[in-house]
Amino acid sequence: MLADPWFYLASVPAVLLYGIAKGGFGGAVAVMSVPMMALVMSPTQAAAILLPILVVMDAVVVKAYWGVFDRRALRLLLPGAMVGIVIGYLTADAMNEDYMRILIGLLSVVFGLQSLLGLQSRASREHHPVTASLFGTLTGFTSFSIHAGGPPFTMYLMPKQLTPLLFAGTAGIFFAAVNVVKLVPYYVLGQFTTDNLLYSLVLVPLAPLGVKLGHYLVKRSASSFYYTVISFFLVVVGAKLLWEGVTALTA
Repeated sequence: MLADPWFYLASVPAVLLYGIAKGGFGGAVAVMSVPMMALVMSPTQAAAILLPILVVMDAVVVKAYWGVFDRRALRLLLPGAMVGIVIGYLTADAMNEDYMRILIGLLSVVFGLQSLLGLQSRASREHHPVTASLFGTLTGFTSFSIHAGGPPFTMYLMPKQLTPLLFAGTAGIFFAAVNVVKLVPYYVLGQFTTDNLLYSLVLVPLAPLGVKLGHYLVKRSASSFYYTVISFFLVVVGAKLLWEGVTALTA
């Protein structure tokens, strides 16, 4: 596959897009990367190739945003995320991914439109341990199962009205922890073949480039513009997940 130009035409933009999102700009748009790579390989292989690259991105993100994150949000969300990863691993053979896509897609579209139209409740601006645990678990589960942890995480954190840098830093630290933990069950499930690791190695130099570009955009974005972009991509990604789920179930 390394000699196939289509591999690079699909994978290079996908990795850069994921890096920009990991750098904090665009949020849930990272979900688009696996489908882009799936144009030339299976979605499962695409996800396996991306995971080691994401760990490298996470290292760059942690360095860029260290000290710039919402500590309470992480304390409330991370335990649930770990539970969600375990649930995802235990149900890997039984879970219907299409129903999950429909659920997350529908929630994302509704929440994103609500945000764009300025209809969010003021009560959602406060941290709530139970709500955070639920969204953390859903984020960990969907991140492991269908690589779509961004939308539920965004749905919880966006109403808190953090500054763009604080939002991006919190997301970066959170998903750095989630992706490191995901390495173990992915290894147990046999996703890290020699070929997949070789493809990851070829693409990994793009990781810091994408993250730094995303970080650059975040630093130069006003809060109103930043959250409009996040909401817009949440609607786009939600519509995509919803379409994929409904199409698969009705085929």
